[in-house]
Amino acid sequence: MTFAPNFGVARTEELEELGELLGSLFHSSLDAESRAVQQSLLEPERTLVVRDDSEVVATATAFTRELTVPGARLPAAHVSMVAVAPTHRRRGLLSELMRRQLGGVRDAGTEPVALLWASEGRIYPRFGYGLACHQLVVECETTELRLPEPTAGAGRLRLTKPARCRAELARVYDGVRPDRPGWSSRSEVWWNYVLADPAARREGATERRALLHEGPDGVNGYALFRTRNAWDTVGPKAVTLVDEVVSGDPAAYLAMWRLLLTLDLTRRLTLRGIALDEPLLRLVNEPRRLDARLNDALWLRVVDLPAALSARRYATSVDVVLEVTDDLLTENTGRWRLTGGLDGASCVPSTEMADLACDIRALGELYLGGTGLGELAAAGRVRELRPGALASAGPAFGWQRAPAAMEVF
Repeated sequence: MTFAPNFGVARTEELEELGELLGSLFHSSLDAESRAVQQSLLEPERTLVVRDDSEVVATATAFTRELTVPGARLPAAHVSMVAVAPTHRRRGLLSELMRRQLGGVRDAGTEPVALLWASEGRIYPRFGYGLACHQLVVECETTELRLPEPTAGAGRLRLTKPARCRAELARVYDGVRPDRPGWSSRSEVWWNYVLADPAARREGATERRALLHEGPDGVNGYALFRTRNAWDTVGPKAVTLVDEVVSGDPAAYLAMWRLLLTLDLTRRLTLRGIALDEPLLRLVNEPRRLDARLNDALWLRVVDLPAALSARRYATSVDVVLEVTDDLLTENTGRWRLTGGLDGASCVPSTEMADLACDIRALGELYLGGTGLGELAAAGRVRELRPGALASAGPAFGWQRAPAAMEVF
């Protein structure tokens, strides 16, 4: 029987069916609490679906959030829940969903970039997404790790339930976020998502706990973590499972890590993901003992090239003509003159000779400041058309902090 795909947006009554489709594809089942949180995040008008008769067989959604980029914050389409039923694979549904979604973001004209987490890294480059942010996953023995002694008058630590200090968590997060590319805004529903802690998904660990650091002016740091009990024949070997450690104050950051690494009866610690410039790497006496593993994190797609390149700031003055190709969103194809620095930027069409040439994926990799222009050139992803252009433009695309991915959305 011939399959005639019916593309549209989700209806409210289909949200339960979408959850079932996603659960089957990602080999998990959601409890009632997790399902309710997931459904509260969905924006039906931004959730594309493909139906076979009345059955939903493919979907892709985008969340409306703000993204911190070098020197600025801007609206960004947070793409998620991309799925095609196994019964309808190899029919071009994913490609058509991506084309429709990116075209819709472009036509709306409010979000210059889109970003996502990739279940498999080979999927999204063909749609122009570039790997813009790596992360380190830590799984370490704690018995031989040491940290510097705390500074005098560093403040005090307090343990509590996350629900009891939600306002303090949001205040600290919002205070740090403007300086960390890759972090996204958290509205009330997104804090519900971050703090959701259904017992069915703890895998034998305790409920989540919040560790607060209080300075002279109130709470200036927090950590979210849990522990998993374990013993062997020689004694305790519990594991500390850390989700987030957030502070803009070095003394608070150090104090929280001193506690997390030395909890009674624990011998191991895991950390879901940290930035490549995480201060912990510079504080421990034996960085090798952290056993940090490099993973990909955020993939970013430049949707509106001149708007995106004008929105971020640049570490040094830059004046360069880029020749860019974009097979999917052809409006981005052409020559663009980028000028700017720390105070602002402009990107306009140009008829001048190009200095550098690349595809739209390379711009996505550069955008958050974590990938070097020379690094891409060495891989053949950027071509130097004017001698010296790489050396003069390269430093501008970096930033003082590496991008970080705070939560999987």
